[in-house]
Amino acid sequence: MPLIRLQKIISESGLLSRRKADFLIKQGRVSLNGRKAIIGEKADPNSDLILIDGKDLPKKLNHKVFLLNKPHGIISTCQDNHGRKTILNLIPSNLRRGIHPVGRLDSDSRGAILLTNNGELTLRLTHPKYSHTKTYLVWVRGQLSHVKLRDWRKGILLDGKMTMPATVEVMKITNQKTLLKVILKEGRNRQIRRIATLLGHPVEDLQRIGIANIKLNDLKEGDWRELSKKEWISLLD
Repeated sequence: MPLIRLQKIISESGLLSRRKADFLIKQGRVSLNGRKAIIGEKADPNSDLILIDGKDLPKKLNHKVFLLNKPHGIISTCQDNHGRKTILNLIPSNLRRGIHPVGRLDSDSRGAILLTNNGELTLRLTHPKYSHTKTYLVWVRGQLSHVKLRDWRKGILLDGKMTMPATVEVMKITNQKTLLKVILKEGRNRQIRRIATLLGHPVEDLQRIGIANIKLNDLKEGDWRELSKKEWISLLD
């Protein structure tokens, strides 16, 4: 069997993401065959002894991926220090072991969010270099001019750096607000809300309806479903 990078072995165990595995290796908390592991090392998961804080890696998990339609007000974390309801509270307790959210969705936003115990999938969907698209339906206050729409599509300066080009399509216009379909290839903190505010059209409602090829479709708010491997495996390509 070909050797595999330690970070990948650890993430595939479902215990940690690759980024967190990197962090633990740098801290000296990962050992390989009785000595401290170093970044970039490779190993054979079937024959080499890999320990984290002196404990064996769990056996390779049966990878699970859930699509959840997050309601407004729910926190996109595994737990909350203030006792607020999190997305894990919406998943049955017998299915939560090792499950974590892939990325974030603001508490005041709603819609599609994935949860999984697959560290490799988490990396592919959150690392900027893979550029997976995310699709949103966004109600903003007022009516955007052609110039503002053009600027949003080309890129807006946020925190000293231009955003990537985005697809921004006008779906509906009323006297007081506009419905936009926005497709992004990046996910900066509260990006859509911040851009809309900078353009003078604050967001009134934001719903994520798709993550790459995974669509919300008719999944009701607060409900979830487990994805088949056929649905999510292409995200690793």
